[in-house]
Amino acid sequence: MNETKTIALVDDHTMFRKGLTALINLFPNYKVLFDAANGQDFIKQLQSRNAPDILLLDIAMPGMDGYTTANWVRVNHPEIKVLALSTMDAETAIIKMIRNGAKGYVLKDAEPAELKQAFDEVLSLGYYYNDLVTRKIIQSINALADQKTGINAFVNLTDRELSFLKLACTEKTYFEIAKELFVSERTVDGYRDALFKKLNVGTRVGLALYAVKNGLVRL
Repeated sequence: MNETKTIALVDDHTMFRKGLTALINLFPNYKVLFDAANGQDFIKQLQSRNAPDILLLDIAMPGMDGYTTANWVRVNHPEIKVLALSTMDAETAIIKMIRNGAKGYVLKDAEPAELKQAFDEVLSLGYYYNDLVTRKIIQSINALADQKTGINAFVNLTDRELSFLKLACTEKTYFEIAKELFVSERTVDGYRDALFKKLNVGTRVGLALYAVKNGLVRL
């Protein structure tokens, strides 16, 4: 690959973006076209710039997060290859990013050589599935094999709903859960009711059984 390929980097931590930009610019035949603090910033800058070959995208960001940004790119710029770059190694995050259009997933503590390999493979093969991604996908498929709700309901849970679901499996009261999540009891009631609907259950025990079956909590 002799032609220089371009990267856009989206992450809400300025120092991390600048450091990663310097690293990527050392890779042969790659250069960072621009960086952005979140999805909205990326879309705004894209209006006046050429589209990058690869979008290196964080997940947890204020404003427009990685899931929403990846889906926007999938719909509006399918030619851009999205690579997720995150600290989260949970199968929920990995599968949700892939369902929203990501072609690969790299952890932030990966070696530079793996990031370079991800760039190479996503351009040559169209995807980059390392051992982490493959293992997490298989685990989720196995865990969900006997679930009526199926994988769609699993990956469509929001991060806050997942946090509430894990806490609902403890002995904490809903009041205590609200305090831990820094939200009101009414908001917690909203999380509970939304999960009842999404997962087709009607009790806190049902929520706990779902979480255990899908590996979100361990007995």
